[in-house]
Amino acid sequence: MIILGLNAFHGDSAAALVRDGVLVAAAEEERFRRTKHWAGFPSCAVAYCLREAKLTLADIDHVAVNQDSRANLLRKIGYLLRTAPRLDLVLDRLRNRRKREALPELLAKEFPGACLRAAFHKVEHHLAHLCSAFHVSPFPEAVVLSVDGFGDFASAAWGIGRRTQIEIEGRVHFPHSLGIFYQALTQYLGFPNYGDEYKVMGLAPYGRPARMGEMRKLVKLRNGFELDLGYFRHHREAIAYQWAAGAPQFADLFSPALEELLGPWRTPEGPLMDHHRDIARSVQAMYEEAFFHLLEPL
Repeated sequence: MIILGLNAFHGDSAAALVRDGVLVAAAEEERFRRTKHWAGFPSCAVAYCLREAKLTLADIDHVAVNQDSRANLLRKIGYLLRTAPRLDLVLDRLRNRRKREALPELLAKEFPGACLRAAFHKVEHHLAHLCSAFHVSPFPEAVVLSVDGFGDFASAAWGIGRRTQIEIEGRVHFPHSLGIFYQALTQYLGFPNYGDEYKVMGLAPYGRPARMGEMRKLVKLRNGFELDLGYFRHHREAIAYQWAAGAPQFADLFSPALEELLGPWRTPEGPLMDHHRDIARSVQAMYEEAFFHLLEPL
């Protein structure tokens, strides 16, 4: 059995190919496009995997995609009814959904003449994360936890893995997200690019956790965790999380209220001051506090 796995229309787009349970090839699209974190349809990565396996698209039995637009559907409907978000935000999400559902046509277009007979499988975002850790681990049973920005209307999921099964016991849903918290503060500290969070993590040891009072206004440790949404914009405006091609680009995720709380944001060209280091340390400490708030009871 031959399975092609795809991460498409998201940062670090990639493909992987498994034959009879053994990984044959895997690659991120950025390696071929020479654009860091390239986002879009990973056609070059798919072609590489097929070459390495000495296969054609017609040989693929199954294609797995790391998103399922049907996941958490009732939550999505309830959120729409409660909040009535802006029309452009709703239309942006629908456009992204259509791109994902057009993957069979995109594969046929990128590999003309190949007879695509594979079955397509949509794997919910966080379940895909949990599988990528548990199913290649040496453990027959383990706690599993996934935390990121967003995927399929959730920002975290946790549960127990037992042999071939993963049972998800809880989730944190949109608009609350530790990933958004960390990314928004990364932008505030003057690091605007996709993936710049590592710079804040690296800066944190040079500061003191002197701003924890402010951090605890941003993140509340209840029901998993909640954001004070007054300090953020992602739930009100169309912030892109999926892209057709090129490097991922984000608008600012933080609102003017964050500057009122912490002071003026640092421009990318601005000097790094002690209070920036203290904010970085406090952001890291708050993230870790919230992470272990999830992990320790589990």
